[in-house]
Amino acid sequence: MKYGLRVVRFTFIIALFQVLLIEGCMVGPRYARPNVPTTPTYKEETPGSFKGSDLWQPARPGDQISRGNWWEIFGDPELNKLEDQIAGSNQTLKVAEARFREARAAIRFNRAAQFPTISTAPSASYVKVPDYSPNSPSKIQEHSTGDFVLPFDLSYELDLWGRVRRGVAASREEAQATAADYGTAKLSLEAELAVDYFELRSADAQKQLLDNTAKAYADNLQLTLGRFKGGVAPRSDVAQAQTQLDTTNVQDTDVTVQRAQFEHAIAILIGKPPANFSLAAAPVNNQPPSIPIGLPSDLLQRRPDIAAAERRVAEANQQIGIARAAYFPTVTLGGTAGFAGTQGSNWFTWPSGFWAVGPALAETLFDAGRRRSTSESARANYDATVATYRQTSLIAFQEVEDNVAALRILENEAQQQRHAVESSRDSLQLFTNRYKGGVDTYLQVITAQTIELANERNDIDILRRRLDASVLLIKALGGGWNVSNLPTFGASTVRDY
Repeated sequence: MKYGLRVVRFTFIIALFQVLLIEGCMVGPRYARPNVPTTPTYKEETPGSFKGSDLWQPARPGDQISRGNWWEIFGDPELNKLEDQIAGSNQTLKVAEARFREARAAIRFNRAAQFPTISTAPSASYVKVPDYSPNSPSKIQEHSTGDFVLPFDLSYELDLWGRVRRGVAASREEAQATAADYGTAKLSLEAELAVDYFELRSADAQKQLLDNTAKAYADNLQLTLGRFKGGVAPRSDVAQAQTQLDTTNVQDTDVTVQRAQFEHAIAILIGKPPANFSLAAAPVNNQPPSIPIGLPSDLLQRRPDIAAAERRVAEANQQIGIARAAYFPTVTLGGTAGFAGTQGSNWFTWPSGFWAVGPALAETLFDAGRRRSTSESARANYDATVATYRQTSLIAFQEVEDNVAALRILENEAQQQRHAVESSRDSLQLFTNRYKGGVDTYLQVITAQTIELANERNDIDILRRRLDASVLLIKALGGGWNVSNLPTFGASTVRDY
């Protein structure tokens, strides 16, 4: 009966300390998301082709599910197939995923401090006293004793100042930041693959153009040879035609080097050795899509790198509270209970039971400024993370502005270039006819051919740049990502969104 009463008292003490824990205060600053300099609208005007676009809509902050695969807006089945392989095959992305799992495990590690630690160290020994006592030369009666102990030790730090709770929150926010890092890595790799793909298709278009041009120049060479043999054209015309053909063949060969490099880069992005991957040639025929831009304030919720920076600000804020809690005493509840007997037969009987419980308080009286230094370090780290968050946001605004401007200007440039291509074709045809009629020299034809080829190649290059800028704009807008993609781990700490 007395033992049962003691257990009740022990339970009461545990409950009392739990109440104290719940009512304990949290020292340190409350977290509020830092403000970022924003503007109501973007400075750069969107291209005319973007007006009224509804082909692709990025996820809004309130959406629970991302709006699908952003690359599908380009309408290229081969690109879609390649992009789908990144998530499961890219090694860089697997590193980011492993870092996220590591951070998630750290939450469980820190959360364990919110519960008591219970340990045991059972022992059993038998001691025989010697026949002769060291204090007397006479023989004494033989005496033996047993020592059988089964203890259970309990240790529990009462989180009166919030140190443990802040540690759990900090690890949770770091895990959220790591999850956003994963989103950033995935978006970057997807964008890199799309850019490499369009670069490769642009090289295919350049190769096709140069192949056709080389064939046309070869025909011109035959025409010039015929005119030379007929005494109509000088030998210098043949030499110029041959030089033009050879120069074009060199350019044609050089393009294959670039294509091979982009093909190898795509293979690595999808986790394959270059030797096991190839893409059939297909000249680029995609057109830049219309992309809704949104508002600058939306960008804070749509970019995973901004979200990661903000979560690390919240984590740094928790570290200030942890450093502040070090100024207050640590209260630990300790307890021991178990059974102890002299032999196995009376080991687990009620009279062999024992228990003890009581709190312990520890406070540092002098540390030569160590806690103050830790606190100052935590505050400095917080200031650094705030600056990083704001800088990341400003860079995001710049990336959107840069690519919106690039798309608008390149759209106008593409129209100008198409006129230049048409004019150069007309000019080449005119000078070719005049050469055949004996009005102009072959030098005029060579000049017109050079200008026409340069304009054709520049037209392909402008399309490539427009496609690249489209990919980079989608990347700058966060793809289909938004803050609702952040895991909560049972207790959301995402505030002010």
